[in-house]
Amino acid sequence: MRVMVLVKATQDSEAGTPPDKAMLAAMGRFNDELREAGILRAADGLRPSSDGKRIAFDGAGRTLIDGPFQHTSELVAGFWLWDVKDMAEAVAWVKRCPNPMPGPSEIEIRPLYEMSDFL
Repeated sequence: MRVMVLVKATQDSEAGTPPDKAMLAAMGRFNDELREAGILRAADGLRPSSDGKRIAFDGAGRTLIDGPFQHTSELVAGFWLWDVKDMAEAVAWVKRCPNPMPGPSEIEIRPLYEMSDFL
C-alpha cells in the first residue's frame, strides 16, 4: 500500500524559519530507519507558500494566484511517499517520527489510489 505522509504547515514553516540542527539530525535518523526498512520512496520539505503559485481552473479559463495562501493549517510543509503493508503500519511509523516543527504540529496520512481501485 502506498501512502503520502503530509507534514502540515505551521506559522513557523510559513515564515520560512529553518529547522534547528537537532531536529534535522533526528529527522535524518528517522529517514535512515525508513530507508533501512524498505518503506521510504521519496521525501522532501517544501518552501513556504509565499514562494508558490496556484492555477485555478474554471472550464477553459485559467487564473494565476500568487502565494502566500491562507489557512496555514491546511497547507503542506513537507512530505514522504511510503510503501507500507497497511494503514496500521503507516500510523506506527508516524508515531515514531520526531516532531517536525518547533511547536505543535500535525502529520496526515493519505493512501494513494492504485489502478485496481478503478477496475
